[in-house]
Amino acid sequence: MNFDLASQPPFVRNVVGYALQGWDIAKGWLLSPAAWSQFGLLLAAFAASWLLSKRLRPLLERFLTPEEGRTSILATIRRFFLIFVPLLLPLLAWAFTGIGEQATRALFGSGAVIAFGKRIFLLLAARILVHEIITDGFLRVLGKFILMPIMLLYALGLLDLATARLNEMTIAIGNIEFTIMAVIRGVIAGSILFWLGRWSNDQTGNYIHKQEELRPAARQLASKAAELMIYGIAFVLLMSIVGIPLTSLAVLSGAIGVGLGFGLQKIASNYISGVILLLEGQATVGDYVELDNGMAGNIIQTTARAMIIESYDGRWFVVPNEDFITTRVINYSDQGSSNRYEVPFSVSYNTDINLVPDIIETAVAKHPRVLDTPFPPDCEFRAFGDSGVEFAVEFWVNGIDDGKNKFSSDVGFLIWNALRDNDIEIPYPHRVVEIRNAET
Repeated sequence: MNFDLASQPPFVRNVVGYALQGWDIAKGWLLSPAAWSQFGLLLAAFAASWLLSKRLRPLLERFLTPEEGRTSILATIRRFFLIFVPLLLPLLAWAFTGIGEQATRALFGSGAVIAFGKRIFLLLAARILVHEIITDGFLRVLGKFILMPIMLLYALGLLDLATARLNEMTIAIGNIEFTIMAVIRGVIAGSILFWLGRWSNDQTGNYIHKQEELRPAARQLASKAAELMIYGIAFVLLMSIVGIPLTSLAVLSGAIGVGLGFGLQKIASNYISGVILLLEGQATVGDYVELDNGMAGNIIQTTARAMIIESYDGRWFVVPNEDFITTRVINYSDQGSSNRYEVPFSVSYNTDINLVPDIIETAVAKHPRVLDTPFPPDCEFRAFGDSGVEFAVEFWVNGIDDGKNKFSSDVGFLIWNALRDNDIEIPYPHRVVEIRNAET
């Protein structure tokens, strides 16, 4: 059948041309004895691979599966290789097909069919990799929308043609010109590099935070420095892969500098303040702090721009790092230092007040969280009140008297019980009401 394609768009003519070329290749394969022998070798290679993988796979799984609970390096390596066992069948088929390709080329001088079969087996391996092995959501998306289309073009023998066409198409942005292929390569490389950067940053951060000999502030600073270095290297590598010289970013760098000087000065100030806080260790994750405006809570996270504080009523506050530098901040925790509290009380004027300090100090010292250092419990006379003699007991504890800790409440109960056991009266106000000119 003859078709007049002169009036059709170029795209339609190209598609029809490729289809006709494919039909000619298919006819050549169907009518060629060499092609039929290659089809036979493909089937034999697949059958041999299926039988061999059926026997090898249980053995490999048994060998690569470590004992439950093992966390050694060897066990980790074995678990890593275990997840690739599903690739055994297509890789064996690819290897056997490669052997068959050498034989057919030696016998018939042609191996196009069997080479096509090799590419199909690699396509099958890529599909298993994406759908059965990769568990990370981001990598799976890359596999579905980037790796699989590339492998499909490679299997059909169109990858070189598609690459050449994409290299011919360009995009211009100012004085910088990109090819479509460079953009695609940059997207792929950027996605992989920044995923590797995120993974490396997580691993590095976990390793640094396990170094308990370092101060928490030093661990935070080292983690931030490692994060900046990792992503900086990823950015430089991406620029090199895409083909953008770093000197061409000079104008952009100047614009960023102007922005930092005007519109972004607060962000720059907060970032520098965060670095100072990490270096000096004035406040870090886990500390209980109170700001000048009365806001108080535990620092649960530090970022480049701010610190996140969680109060004991469950509210989160995002406080800029600059506030920790320019305003007064009370740090009650200060990396585990103890805190002093006091509980006031009073006794009746009928009491021998010389006995009260020993009684109260002994009772408060029985609390399991009350410390003997830097000072043991200290009961002090405060004043002669309207209704009784006023005292206060001071005590030191590790922790904050809020949230899960009820130090003042516990000490109050101890004081009450001690006074009751020693028959000491706790006074309460007495009022005399005088009524004049009352009618009888």
